[in-house]
Amino acid sequence: MTKEQRTRQGVFWAVTIGYGLFYVCRLSINVLKKAIVDDGFLTESELGIIGSALFFGYAVGKFVNGFLADRVNVRYFMSAALLICAIVNAVLALKVPFLVFVILWAVNGWFQSAGAPCSVISLKRWFGNNGFGTMYGFWSASHNIGEAITFIVTAFVVGALGWQMGFLSAAGMGLLGVVIILLLLKPFQSGEEQNMTEEEKQKNIGKKQLMVLKTPIIWVLALSSGFMYMARYAVNSWGIFYFEAEKGYSVENAALLISISSVFGIIGTVGSGLVSDKLFHGDRTLMAFLTSAMNLFSLMLFLFVPAGYYWVDIIAMVLFGLSIGVLICFLGGLMAVDIAPTEAAGATLGIIGMASYAAAGLQDIVSGYLIEGRKVMVDGVAQYDFSAIRLFWIAAATASLALLIYIYIHARRKAKTKQ
Repeated sequence: MTKEQRTRQGVFWAVTIGYGLFYVCRLSINVLKKAIVDDGFLTESELGIIGSALFFGYAVGKFVNGFLADRVNVRYFMSAALLICAIVNAVLALKVPFLVFVILWAVNGWFQSAGAPCSVISLKRWFGNNGFGTMYGFWSASHNIGEAITFIVTAFVVGALGWQMGFLSAAGMGLLGVVIILLLLKPFQSGEEQNMTEEEKQKNIGKKQLMVLKTPIIWVLALSSGFMYMARYAVNSWGIFYFEAEKGYSVENAALLISISSVFGIIGTVGSGLVSDKLFHGDRTLMAFLTSAMNLFSLMLFLFVPAGYYWVDIIAMVLFGLSIGVLICFLGGLMAVDIAPTEAAGATLGIIGMASYAAAGLQDIVSGYLIEGRKVMVDGVAQYDFSAIRLFWIAAATASLALLIYIYIHARRKAKTKQ
């Protein structure tokens, strides 16, 4: 193996493991929600506001940091961002007041947003267009690795030691990610860039970023991704809560069911880029449309099949994980990055991320209020009516599918005009 091959391998593992540990610092609160509510520390609506603070901070940060990441040393940018996320998780274990909690979780969201652009820029620069979809698919498994660690390890810590130790365990894993990124992530400079002055480089990047902003289909992809993220984070943010409150599972069993979707999401993400590269010659539109339909079906199983059907819940999480794994890879960036110039990969991810996480933040606010607004206390025990929330989550998945159908038709028409 040559030095360059070893460096590429190191870069891949740095962004994959590193970004997975970003997710641990982001999703920690999702495992802690029921314990926090039961402890009387925060209400469901307050948790919804806190969750939305991360998403809105992430949405704005994704746009700004995406454009910034095209222009800076991604090794230091990514490691510094993860360090701050780990520190935020550690501070939250101190039981800070609600308003401070909201601000800190928004700060976490802002710095979380640097992870994906830095990762994709590194992959795009080091691997180019030759098999980029395959490597992007492998890297996208980092989402699911982080989710699986959170829903298994953090849930175990919370069950054994309480929600405050859950935050501390997430912080520790974030610090591990910082070390990995600093050791393995190396900067890349193309031959063209080596012959350009710094001013010329920045001017060229700005020109390519403006080109991305003026591409309509990227904005349609961003909107479809936004609705998909509503459905994705409906399950990630409230799935454990739903399984506990509606279907009577313990926190450990509820977290285990959600972790199934994360594990199978790894299969979806890893296979998505490889299958679309090899079987569809880089065309992602048909595969994205079919998996979006699968995602809608899995949500219907999850939400409308009553308690007592454990194997149906497992099947729902398997299908949800597979479909979301593919859609995170495709809608979450790959389809847009495919049509964007290398110099503007970060900006492209910024546009997609802004729409995705603004929608996810809106989902968390609406979900929190709908859940708490339909709660009644019976003999001191909370009873929830999830009828409205089901329709909200299903509508989001349906809207994403409808936009993907449009994208598929648009791609077919464009292909015909080229013949």
